Amino acid sequence: MGSVKIGNGKSYRLVTVLDKMIFSDLLKTVLAVLSVIVIIIVSRKFIKVLAKAIEGSLSNETVLSILGLKTVVATAAFLPASIFMAVLMVLGRMYRDQEMAAIASAGGGAMTLYRAVFLLVLPLSLAAAGLSMMAAPWAEARMQILMSEDESSADVRGISAGRFTEYSGGDLVFYAEDVDADGRMHNVFVQNREHGQLGVVNAKHGRMEYRPGGLYLVLERGERIQGVPGRKNYVMENFEEYGVRIEKKTRAVRLHRESVPTKELWRSEQLPDIAEMQNRLSTPLGVIFLAFLAVPLAKLSPRGGVYGSLMVAFAIYFVYGNLKRVSHSWVVNATIPVWMGYFWIYLLLLILGLALLVRLYGWKWVEMTLTGKAVR
Repeated sequence: MGSVKIGNGKSYRLVTVLDKMIFSDLLKTVLAVLSVIVIIIVSRKFIKVLAKAIEGSLSNETVLSILGLKTVVATAAFLPASIFMAVLMVLGRMYRDQEMAAIASAGGGAMTLYRAVFLLVLPLSLAAAGLSMMAAPWAEARMQILMSEDESSADVRGISAGRFTEYSGGDLVFYAEDVDADGRMHNVFVQNREHGQLGVVNAKHGRMEYRPGGLYLVLERGERIQGVPGRKNYVMENFEEYGVRIEKKTRAVRLHRESVPTKELWRSEQLPDIAEMQNRLSTPLGVIFLAFLAVPLAKLSPRGGVYGSLMVAFAIYFVYGNLKRVSHSWVVNATIPVWMGYFWIYLLLLILGLALLVRLYGWKWVEMTLTGKAVR
């Protein structure tokens, strides 16, 4: 690709063939690992949603929407882990196949690997920031709104021909002998209880219709009997059109803190909001620092094959995830200063990564790197 000239007249390639090779392998591996993790996590969480759909609390359209929204949330949450494992797998394979020995013999060092890795990591960290700051909160809020709206109208869903169905806690019993494709019902029976009085309605036809005050079952050409069981003062009448109001559950949607827009969290001074804001910032930071740690970690056990360091990586990521949860609790409870928050975790990752680099290359290499004399 393009090159630039430096002071001594030599040209320096911005992106080398090695950079493109590692970039391509990393991108493919990240997409594969992320897809597997997201499918597993979303599938497990989706079981509860399917259970509600089977019960009739959620419609099929809402179920599909929630599936897509949960995928967005899971992608934002597990992008750092996917990059961490992808770097370990790609570099571990290169060590196993002796490709690293060839790179070293050509003058390539740790900085060569970091440059190639971060050509992908830096753009992905920006994508992670967008996902955690904007996309994931929007998806969480949208899921809660959809589920609340669907559950509030669950009473009018699941109407099918030839079956008695109860709505509104048994106050409304509905039966239709036949239902057309356009929703028009034939030979309709309705029993409803209101203010202690029991009403029974038989009608030739019926349809659902929104009118001022809510959703109504509009019945056509029928008769209505209403009264109190055990008494003789019943009302009996014939009608051409009669509407039965189907009570809809009205509930205010109270969004969880994970659903609050980032700009509102940024202005808030409440500790739970600050902790949530730091949690969202931890996603792009996790992408950068876990990738930084993965480069020397991939060399710990090159003879173990592609998966030689994955057990160590899983242990590190398990500790990392638990430290995040502990830090969240500490910030909320004011156990640690707000400015420290999650950020001490990334300081630990940085120290661990530097310690691994020193272990692999020695203090002399660190000194030469800082003075600009190390092999690139």
